Amino acid sequence: MSRTPTGRILQQDGRPVLRLTRTFRAPREDVWAAVTEPERLRRWIGTWSGEPATGRVTFVMEAEGDATGEEMEIRECVPPRVLRLTSHVGEARWHLDLVLEEDDGVTTLTFEQPGVDPTEAESTGPGWEYYLDRLVAAETGGDVDAIDFERDYYPAMVGHYRDQAR
Repeated sequence: MSRTPTGRILQQDGRPVLRLTRTFRAPREDVWAAVTEPERLRRWIGTWSGEPATGRVTFVMEAEGDATGEEMEIRECVPPRVLRLTSHVGEARWHLDLVLEEDDGVTTLTFEQPGVDPTEAESTGPGWEYYLDRLVAAETGGDVDAIDFERDYYPAMVGHYRDQAR
């Protein structure tokens, strides 16, 4: 199955921002649950543990067979509209922002990675396309396991993201 890349690298306040969107015929609260509740997250990417009220949780990216947790700092959480996180993996820091907007029973999830390194976009872009498509499959009754990163995302989308980074 050939997939068309949807992500764009935009300039915002002088910084590159990777932006992808997905739409769901579902209420915003349901999509919010899919991106915040540990059991719903597990279906498409991984899970988290800890106490969100502390501003930090441990996230395990189970979709990659990884049992190593990474710290996620919760920078902003306004249910069911906005979730802004910072992923802490070693010295690396990734800002990850999710905004949900609902209109007439259709919810749009806008995912952004502010400050994305343009030289890494050819791998991070396809990676987020892959995970967001797994989210769509999990929420629409599709087969999450049928989504194949190596066949449909990487290296298939590298050229698109290389062009976006220019």
